[in-house]
Order: sequence, then C-alpha cells, then structure tokens
Amino acid sequence: MAEGAIDPQDLGERLVGAGADEVERAAEAALRPKKLDDFVGQRVVRDQLSLVLQASLRRDAAPDHVLLSGPPGLGKTTLAMIIAAELGTALRVTSGPAIQHAGDLAAVLSSLEEGEVLFIDEIHRLARPAEELLYVAMEDFRVDVVVGKGAGASAIPLALPPFTVVGATTRSGLLPAPLRDRFGFTGHLDFYEADELERVILRSAGLLGVEIRHEAAHEIAGRSRGTPRIANRLLRRVRDWAQVRGDGTLDLRAARAALEVYEVDPIGLDRLDRAVLEALCRRFGGGPVGLTTLAMTVGEESDTVETVAEPYLVREGLVARTARGRVATASAWEHLGLEPPEGAWAPGAPSSGTGSASRTLFDEV
Repeated sequence: MAEGAIDPQDLGERLVGAGADEVERAAEAALRPKKLDDFVGQRVVRDQLSLVLQASLRRDAAPDHVLLSGPPGLGKTTLAMIIAAELGTALRVTSGPAIQHAGDLAAVLSSLEEGEVLFIDEIHRLARPAEELLYVAMEDFRVDVVVGKGAGASAIPLALPPFTVVGATTRSGLLPAPLRDRFGFTGHLDFYEADELERVILRSAGLLGVEIRHEAAHEIAGRSRGTPRIANRLLRRVRDWAQVRGDGTLDLRAARAALEVYEVDPIGLDRLDRAVLEALCRRFGGGPVGLTTLAMTVGEESDTVETVAEPYLVREGLVARTARGRVATASAWEHLGLEPPEGAWAPGAPSSGTGSASRTLFDEV
C-alpha cells in the first residue's frame, strides 16, 4: 500500500464505512454464523466451498488452500471461521501487516498441528520474505530454518503437518501470481441484495434479543450499501434509538428516525457522500472537476474522498470518473432534488464528457 494511503480497515468510524476496528469486530463476533448453512448470501461461493469441505472430510485430508476476495464487510473472516468449524479443527488467526519478517511466519507455521486452519487477513500486505516462505509451506508443507549468519549460515528443512491456509484480501490484484496460484479454491464475494441483507438483519435482531418489524428490516437493508457489516451496525444504532427514545420496538418509524439522527439517507449516503455530490452539482455545475479541488471543497484529504466516498458513489451511478475529472450524473442531481441541466452526464457518455459545465478544472484526476 502506498505511503499515505488509507487502509480500508481503518474506516470503521464511519457509520456506513465497511471497515472495522477492534471494538466493532468484538460486537460482530456474537452475530457471526457458525455453520455454512446459516451463512446468508453468496450462494455460488457457499455451494462451491461446501463441496470442497465435504470432499476433504470424506477423504479425511486437509482441503485445498482457500483464497477469499472482495470488499470489506462481506464475510471473509466469517467464512474462515466457518471453514475451521466445519472441519472440526482449530483456527489460527493472523494478518499480513502483522507478519513483516520471514521468522514471524515461520514461528506461526511451525506451531501448527495437523489439519489446522491458518487464516491470514489482508494477505496481499505480507512482506516479500514472508511471501516466499509461504510459497514453500503451502506447496510442500516445509519451512527452511536458517541457522547461523553470513558464509556459515545453513538452511535446515523442517517438515510441517498438512494444514489449510485461508487467505482474505480486499485487493486481489496486488497478490503476486506465485502466491495466487497456490490456492486450490478462490472465491469472490459480491455485494448483497436488499432481500439478503433483510434476512441478515432479522437473524441478527433475534440474536440481539430485540423485536424488529419486517418493514424496519427492509428500511435498514436499503441503506446498508450491500454490506452485512454496515447492516448490523445500523441495526444496533436503530436499537439504541428505540430503547432510548421509543418503546423498544424496532418499527419503521424507529428505523427512519434513528437513521435520520445518524445522517444516513434512504440510499445509504452519509454526510461526506452528500458533501461530494453537493460540491459537484452546486459549486461546479456537475463537473468535470479534479480530485484535489473536490477534496479541498469538502474539507477532506484527497485520499479520503477517493477511498472512502467515491467507490460507493461510482457504484451507485451518482458520480463518474472521466479523463478530465469527476462528474455528477443525472441521478446525482435528482437525488439532491435538483433539476438535471441539459447535457448532464449519463452512463454511456464519452469518457471526456463535460457534464453541464463549460469549464474544466485541471488538477490531479
């Protein structure tokens, strides 16, 4: 990751951010499904993974190494825990940033017992020496322990019992090909549909011991940006509102009132998202405008706008990234309750489109 870039895992302070800090992960732990049959959504990955696990159990052998990719908050860590539970074995948890030296990884690998699952979160952030050690360990179940220094150093091969690596990454394109090729199964997790998130919310509400109406679950699901982590977070905030200002029941009124307090609008945009749209439409006539200028206008760093706000705005078709800068689409104008000007950018427009503005603001795109 480039110096100064924002780690998605550090974005948990946003109510609609898909990242999570340690407190957030602790709150999620009680809501995680323990079995593959209880895991909602991701039907294709779930069915494929079920075959891999059942086949390994019948052969009484460790399954192939598993790579799970996709945006944060969709269930990669949960699936890793489910894999270990389905195999009836222990789960060792570490992360790429925590392993900066080959010796760190060697210590973890040498302590594994037969059949155990090693979960490496953000595996694309492994240090290169650790990556190279992992290649051999995954393929040959062996690590070479270096003894001594300089010309007198020697490598002693240490055999490892069969084990399974489950790697999770939010940026699969950064994985080196040799590491990617050592995974026997690769599953990509996609954003959830609203009905799937509604099922997640109803299940979580039951585990939290709160009563929720279906229309409230539907409302929360529609504002959750296709991400179960955000859905569960919004559910807890609605529960807070219902217990403090309501009668304890999570109905449609409570859901709408709570999410209004927390500035999450009907399609899941928060303050920063709306600030970007307001700047594009009201200040710059729809664009195009460069990233630096846009960030300065909303009072944020360029990395924050690009990493935090843009992905969802682009995915929802509210903002487009063109060769000349960011432009607001007709949908963005309509979402703000404004009349789209003639010539407002729409999907399919030329990549150098100018939106409704006659001027171009040149800076970093």
